Amino acid sequence: MNRRSAHPGTTGKPQPLAPRARRIIRLNNAFQLLFNLLWWMPVFYAYQRQAGLSDGQIFGIQSIYYIAFCLFEIPTGLVADRIGARNCLRAGAVVMTAANLAPLLAPTYTGFLAHFLAIAAGRSLTSGAASAYLYDSLRAQGADEHYLKAEGQARAWGLGAKVLCWPLVGPLMHLVHGAPYALSAVSAAGSLLCALVLPAQAAPSPRPAGPDRRRPAVLHDATAALRTLLATPWLTLVMVQGVAVFTLSRICQVNLFQPVLLDHGIGEGSHGAVLAAMTVAEAVASARPQWLTARLRPATWVTVLSLAMAATLAGLALGGPWTVIALLCLFATVCGFAYPLQRKLVNDAIHPGTPRATLLSVESIVDRAVCALAAVAAGAYLAADRLDTLLWHSALLTGALMAVCHLVLRRSARSRAEPPAARLSPRLAPRSVVITRAVRRPSPSSVASVPAGRRASRSRLRPGRRGRRASPASPRARGG
Repeated sequence: MNRRSAHPGTTGKPQPLAPRARRIIRLNNAFQLLFNLLWWMPVFYAYQRQAGLSDGQIFGIQSIYYIAFCLFEIPTGLVADRIGARNCLRAGAVVMTAANLAPLLAPTYTGFLAHFLAIAAGRSLTSGAASAYLYDSLRAQGADEHYLKAEGQARAWGLGAKVLCWPLVGPLMHLVHGAPYALSAVSAAGSLLCALVLPAQAAPSPRPAGPDRRRPAVLHDATAALRTLLATPWLTLVMVQGVAVFTLSRICQVNLFQPVLLDHGIGEGSHGAVLAAMTVAEAVASARPQWLTARLRPATWVTVLSLAMAATLAGLALGGPWTVIALLCLFATVCGFAYPLQRKLVNDAIHPGTPRATLLSVESIVDRAVCALAAVAAGAYLAADRLDTLLWHSALLTGALMAVCHLVLRRSARSRAEPPAARLSPRLAPRSVVITRAVRRPSPSSVASVPAGRRASRSRLRPGRRGRRASPASPRARGG
């Protein structure tokens, strides 16, 4: 008998991992760490400026990257199902290795554009395949209860590697100018080696014979997702709220992070250390969202945190170098608190039985589409040397949007909390509601109009009612 089924009612410690499952987890940790270790992240803006690109070109590439990521999300899911998750991880690692070599081979606008397009393709190839491979492989080994811990370990190891490596990027770039991209290519090649030695998965269940049935299923899910959005205003509102949080965090922490530091006289040699500190701040806050949820509702907290992010953006235009570093760390902390709350809001708003994955994909595509527009606007502001104006306008626009969104959310929450019967007239209300009200409040005339024999029979059938208070206007009701 299976060891897990021997004690179905117990929830003790998980069973020890088999050697094959332990090997899968270790290789997955190594793959996630090396694949996502982008050494160039803290300095890519300064690197492209030194290569001769203008602000408009840099942010135009970022806008194209967000759009490409949206478009690649759709076909790569089909590719992963067809060739298998392990082969998809290998393909993604190959594409990522080539992507990191592109700026070294062609440090031009075309080279950087090809670099970011390949980054979008590589990350979309592995975004869902890594989790799918880990889950399916552990489940095949009877160790699916270790999945959550394994995912957390992979994220923790990747976060720790960034904190340790990013402060070294500035000094390494002074020694060898192309070191950030070369080290990123080496890391991606290491992730390819990990993917090559990953154990094979169990054979999938055979598909039914006949024509491909995926297209009708995809169309059905898309139609169901659209109907859900139209029929659930609360879900649409919390998604709009999430778009504001995601756009602010991406634009500030990725696109405007380096221009803000350079504008305040902080050289690229210190950018890695600042980004590492922001990563630690966000990680600590992400692990403790329960500190906030006990005081206000999650929707209210997301609004408050979004306004705090907007205020922090405005503060970046006023402070000095050390104040800017502190505000960036504060911004990352607020983002860490906001992300889990907003995720919970969206998932709670999606009813069981609806295509959850499709709805979340729709939200992700919308997030990146808005980021693409924001990146174009940011490039126009920076090209005109109006960074402070960009920060102020972003803060004011966010504040106005969140105020309107919060008012609509409150109105929608009241309508959701009101019971449906309370909004109906007595004629349209459910029959049980009207009957219940009539039974609980009998009039003296209705009691007197009932024949004595029928009242006596009711008293014998329901003895519990004899002890209730009778109407003084009906002496027969007291047995007189």
